[in-house]
Amino acid sequence: MKTDIQEYYQSFQGKRVVFCGIGVSHQPLIEKIALSGALVTACDKRSREQLGDLAERYEAMGVTLVLGDGYMDHLQGDLIFRTPGIHYNHPALVKAREQGIPVTSEMEEFFKLCPATIFAITGSDGKTTSTAATAELLKTTGKKVFLGGNIGTPLLPVVDEMTADDYAVVELSSFQLMSMTRGPKVAVVTNVTPNHLDVHKDMQEYMDAKKNVFLHQEQDSKTVLNLENDVTRAFGDEVVGECAYFSHLRAVENGCYLRDNTDIVLVQNGQETVIMRADEIRLPGAHNVQNYMGAFAAVAGYVTPENMKKVAVEFGGVEHRIEFVRELKGVRYYNDSIATSPTRAIAGLNSFEQKQIIIAGGYDKHIPFEPFAERAVEKIKLLILTGDTAEAIETCVKQQEAYDPAKITILRAESMEQAVQLAYQSAVAGDIVSLSPACASFDRYPNFAVRGRHYKELVNALK
Repeated sequence: MKTDIQEYYQSFQGKRVVFCGIGVSHQPLIEKIALSGALVTACDKRSREQLGDLAERYEAMGVTLVLGDGYMDHLQGDLIFRTPGIHYNHPALVKAREQGIPVTSEMEEFFKLCPATIFAITGSDGKTTSTAATAELLKTTGKKVFLGGNIGTPLLPVVDEMTADDYAVVELSSFQLMSMTRGPKVAVVTNVTPNHLDVHKDMQEYMDAKKNVFLHQEQDSKTVLNLENDVTRAFGDEVVGECAYFSHLRAVENGCYLRDNTDIVLVQNGQETVIMRADEIRLPGAHNVQNYMGAFAAVAGYVTPENMKKVAVEFGGVEHRIEFVRELKGVRYYNDSIATSPTRAIAGLNSFEQKQIIIAGGYDKHIPFEPFAERAVEKIKLLILTGDTAEAIETCVKQQEAYDPAKITILRAESMEQAVQLAYQSAVAGDIVSLSPACASFDRYPNFAVRGRHYKELVNALK
């Protein structure tokens, strides 16, 4: 494999390679290919000032930068890498393909070169947690596990470190999948619901992209589908290799299901094995039970039932996704900063049976808050609002027919510091406090991760 990857990079010598987008997935790759002797052009809509030191570093390597408006107007080269954030059918890329210039991506090249056994997870919801859980499960085999893709880490730059004995677990978005022509050994589709329709031309294009995770598999592959999602259930007819399902409502012939809303049961070769009780999973919420059932079905045959349970009981989940922060004076604090929309915040509310203390509010994306408000009056005892949308959320909650000021208290905070203090002063033993904003972070933070980490710092500083 070392020879293969060396030959791969050597093949770029003297070639004109264009990178559309200088994002996370491209940054280490630009450097590797530039150092291989390629004539690299990196295009990005950001300005030189916004790129900062990165621009100087690349130019020192001989990389030509095309920045700002019109950065994709004149694409010329022997090969073009597109970042997932740029649609495969962007007019500039369509024109390039018409001119005979191949257009690829970091993940497409990774699938061509990867010697490890690939597990690929996609879906509209739950794919990040499912991907992380799958990686944790495979680690129990004692083999080396590489985790990346849409979850944040590019894998092509480290493919030379992989062997046939390793596992690679990748999260794939619809934008990455649109142009994929190779499949993984094991694929999982958590669910498919309307999403990214501001970018995809229609729902059919979005569904077709998701199907690419399994359409190009070999016969000895496996695909795991959600039986209780209409779209993914229908995918079963097109699966190339073994098809397994997971369900929280009924038994399955192959895969994993929740029996009597209590036991998680793995089904293999007609044999049933009870893995654990659903309430033993450390991550809260019915959606995480489904995430684990999909992951269990994916790693069946690779991971023992005992280790499946061990991981589910111990694994604390992905940062910012209903992430447990600490318990103080009997109060449990969670960070759900990823809840940047009302629907994601609702999922957080539904993760706990009891009423919660919620910190919400942020940047206004002009999304209606009615669905969140409707659930809030049922699931929140204290709502602490901050940020640009505080007024809109409060108004929406108070307009609900079920609103009762005796059952839900609404407070305002001028900052995250004040919000955490208000929660700390109001909470009593047994309470749950969660940052679940229902909004983006851009009014005060560059992204949800910075917001979440600031919240955690404040919570961990409480005495």
